[in-house]
Order: sequence, then structure tokens, then C-alpha cells
Amino acid sequence: MYTSRLSDRSRRILAALVAEYVETGVPVASGTLVLKGGLGLSSATVRNVLASLEEQGYVYQPHTSSGRVPTDLGYRCYVDMLLESRRPSRVPGIEAQLLAQTGGAPLMEEALTTASHVLSEASHHVGFALAPAAEEDAFQRIEFVPLGDTRILVVVVMRRGQITNKVVDIDERIAADDLHMAANYLNEEFAGRPLQKVRESVLARLAEERTLYDRLMSRALRLAQSTFDELSAQQALFIEGFAGLVEETAEGSVSLGTLRALLKMIEEKHRLLRILAEYMEGPGLTVIIGEEHRAPDLRPFSLVTASYTDGDRRGSIGVIGPTRMRYSKAISIVDSAARTITRLLQQGGTGD
Repeated sequence: MYTSRLSDRSRRILAALVAEYVETGVPVASGTLVLKGGLGLSSATVRNVLASLEEQGYVYQPHTSSGRVPTDLGYRCYVDMLLESRRPSRVPGIEAQLLAQTGGAPLMEEALTTASHVLSEASHHVGFALAPAAEEDAFQRIEFVPLGDTRILVVVVMRRGQITNKVVDIDERIAADDLHMAANYLNEEFAGRPLQKVRESVLARLAEERTLYDRLMSRALRLAQSTFDELSAQQALFIEGFAGLVEETAEGSVSLGTLRALLKMIEEKHRLLRILAEYMEGPGLTVIIGEEHRAPDLRPFSLVTASYTDGDRRGSIGVIGPTRMRYSKAISIVDSAARTITRLLQQGGTGD
């Protein structure tokens, strides 16, 4: 951690500066820290420490005569200090809203929709909730419904309640009875198995020689392959809080160009999904600040995310906002919401 490079006095002064700047948005002068920081230090000592912090890259002066502003490194040091002293969070207001708006035992989609809304309202930033990957769920059943001509409606039901519909054109007419038999074959063979394992088994069976001589089995497996390939790539993302971003742009916390870049990324959900998935490699709470993002489009922003669990599956929720974020509040509400979502899902609301 970067905090280990600083003395206790430097840490206290940096923490006071970040807190003041987050609150006001105005470069912080040494005199302000002496008056409001509760540091018990002289003006000369504070000035010397600030000069040292600037040399080390934790703060900078926008103008020669102005106060100082934290850099991304300064924010990182501040966040590390918060995380060092953090205990598992419970924010009663967040828990109460989640419980009230989900009815206490939600379906996955309802829980995550509510979580993104509650986090956005509480933080005044963009709130998001990422569902576990579909391939981690178990296949329950598949149905083939003829639509006329050569088109078929494929309906897939997963164990935890996710239902996916897809219309496919197979370039040949198949009788309803044959489609029913094909669905029965797949359901009898694969029901209850993880989607990833089902996909692997389907591919293996398509490669078997006997499949070539069983037309019904071949059709069923080919239909299943195209459907499961698409389904396994799906991961639901719930986002709310565009109004807050617009307000932050008007206040100058976020530039118009940055706002457009983030909105474009949100519209292209596959990109944002891929980026967020990188932060889900381990359990717990993660804070990514500015330049730490691999994606240049996200570098004007900070992200606070925490994982929740639903049995052996893991998803994440969190907030995205400017680097001038109230980190202590964001960390508390995200952590509390993740723990509440885990508890709600464990109570049996997902269709197990």
C-alpha cells in the first residue's frame, strides 16, 4: 500500500486535504487545513508537508498561487487508509430500501434492478449491478415451438429462473412431434447440469459418428449448440443514474467529453461488461481510481464495487463516479448493499 511510504503526520495531512477537496471542489490551502483539519500543527509544518507530498506526486497545484488538489495517487493513499480501518459495513437506510423494494425475497433480476437504483440514489453517481454469468447456472429445460415455414421458437429455462427466447431458421420443415421428441431428448440428457458442462457435452456428441446416423439427435444437438453458445455469453447488467452524471457535468466534476465517452460505453454494454468482469476475479470490495483503469475511457472516473454471492455463483454491484468522490460513503453503501443482496438471495428468492 502507498500509505506505508508516508509518515503518520503526512498521512493525516493528506487525508484532511482529500476530505476537504471532496467536500468543496476548491484547491485546499495550508491555512484551511490548519483552521479546519484539527491537526494541531503549525502553518509552517503543514506547508512543508504539503510541499513534500507534492514532490512525491500525491498532490499538485493547479496554479502557482492556488491551494493543492489530490492526484489519483493521493486518492489511492486516502482510500487505502479508509480500507485499513474498515469494518464490515451495515447502512440501515440501504438495507431498509432493498428489503422494502424487493419484498424481502426477490428474484435475481428484481434484486439487481433494485440494487442499481438504490446505489445510484444514495451515492448520486451511476449505480450498477452485474448478474452472475449464465454459464454458471444450471440448465433446466428447453422447448421447441414451430412458428410456420422453417422458423422455430427456442425457449430455454435455467434453474434459477432465467428464461431466454430465440427464433431460429433451420431451412427445413420439422413436424411438431419431432421437435417435441428433440426437446425431450435434450431435457432427459442434460437437465440439472451446469450450462458450461452441457455446452461441452453437446459439442462432444456432435463429433461422435453415431450422431451422423440419427437425424433427430443431430437436429436437437445443433439447435442446442447455437442456443447455448449465445446464452453462455449473456450476462445481465443493470445500470441507473444518468441524471446524476449530467448534474456532475454541469457542476464541472465531469467534462462533457468524458460524459459522452461513458454514456457510449454504457450503450455498448459488452465493453462495460468485459471491463467490470476484470474486477470480479476475487471476492470482497474493490476500488479502482482514475489512471488505474485499463480502459482509457474510464480514467476520469473511480469505481467502487463489491461482490455478492448466490450459492456458488458470484456477481457484483457498485458505483461509478468522478475521482472526486465521497469514497467513505461509497464504500459503506456498496459494501452494505452487497451483503444485503447476498442475504436476500440466500433466503431462497431465486427459484432454487
